[in-house]
Amino acid sequence: MKIKLTSVPIGDYDKALKFYTEILGFVKKQDIPLGPGVRWLTVVSPEEPNGTELLLEPNAEYPAMKAFRESLVKDGIPYTAFQVDDIQSEYARLKKLGVEFTMEPTNMGISIVAIFDDTCGNLIQIFQLTTS
Repeated sequence: MKIKLTSVPIGDYDKALKFYTEILGFVKKQDIPLGPGVRWLTVVSPEEPNGTELLLEPNAEYPAMKAFRESLVKDGIPYTAFQVDDIQSEYARLKKLGVEFTMEPTNMGISIVAIFDDTCGNLIQIFQLTTS
């Protein structure tokens, strides 16, 4: 069993694609029209173009999902996490691009974590492992 696809809820394809590619640095993998206003839109890490795909999934306004996401944000809990090699430089790069962080890089023992707002209604964590 392998993890090949995961998702993050979004409300606007173009806004999400712009943030996840132009700000975070992912690359568009698939963009398949599925009907009026519906797309199968995924991004991947440029470091692993055949790795796990992140589906930008347009279910952000589904009532249960909306309540779930609002609760996560209210409690400061990230929806998902991405690993980085150097959290301090990534934090500085993203801050320079205007990304709003709810938690600056913080040492948690086995990792250093930071949390930011993805502009799509989600908190996202980046982390750097401190041990192997």
